Amino acid sequence: MRNEALRQFLMVRRARITPDSAGLTTPRGPRRVTGLRRAEVASLAGISTGYYKRVERGVVTGVSASVLANLAHALQLNDAERDYLADLLRGGPSSSHPAHPLPPARSVRPFVQQLLAATSLPCCVLDDRLDVLAANDLARALYLPLYEGPTRPVNQARFTFCDPASHDYWGDWDTMADLVVSLLRGSSGRDPVDAGLAELITELRARSADFRTRWAAFDVASDMCGVREINHPLVGRLTLDTHSIPLPEDPGQRVVVHTPRPAACTERQLARLAACGADVDVDEPVPASGR
Repeated sequence: MRNEALRQFLMVRRARITPDSAGLTTPRGPRRVTGLRRAEVASLAGISTGYYKRVERGVVTGVSASVLANLAHALQLNDAERDYLADLLRGGPSSSHPAHPLPPARSVRPFVQQLLAATSLPCCVLDDRLDVLAANDLARALYLPLYEGPTRPVNQARFTFCDPASHDYWGDWDTMADLVVSLLRGSSGRDPVDAGLAELITELRARSADFRTRWAAFDVASDMCGVREINHPLVGRLTLDTHSIPLPEDPGQRVVVHTPRPAACTERQLARLAACGADVDVDEPVPASGR
């Protein structure tokens, strides 16, 4: 499975790059391939065509840091894509994403729970599957439509692709859908033995054509940072800056904090949401089977 992911990732990436954008001079006339040929990638990376072909088939081991850097440059990869390629080439996490010594933690440390409770901002803990492992009261109120389903833990990917309410909830559904898939793609490279993640991806591919299309694009992201536009059923439009803080003691977990954008008057809506939070029932979890 890793070799197939590596092959498809490299094929998709080189298909997106034209010889002109790579700075190559090529004869005029039709080309039989879309994007770069294997020989052109090899030339740009300073390796032999035969070696690149073996890389694309996943039959090489111990790819050097310089070859990895040259491939990333030739294929115009961003940092998250470079890490994903490194994970696939090395059969596991890159140096910037150390391997999990144990299966990913499914519980949140007490001091992190205290941190969530102490902040007046919407704040939660997500894992690499995009499960919401813990959330303070305001975050649960903010994520109200996610909690209206029966399955726990709440999962942002499943909500986005399997719940019709997500199209109203996310102000820019396409952008959020792209982010969700690219985050799961990065997670699948960092931890290829996470059975729960593999099951989630299989489920989403079976249930959502939108997910299948995006999954085939091999886009990769590594964090949740960015702007969220949310249409909340109780307080209306919210514009939030999203910050992601990794928890090194529990690889795969991150604290996600939403802060209001003053120009969007979101602070007022968050205050209204906090005021009605006591009336929002988001508890009574029902465990998902097999998770």
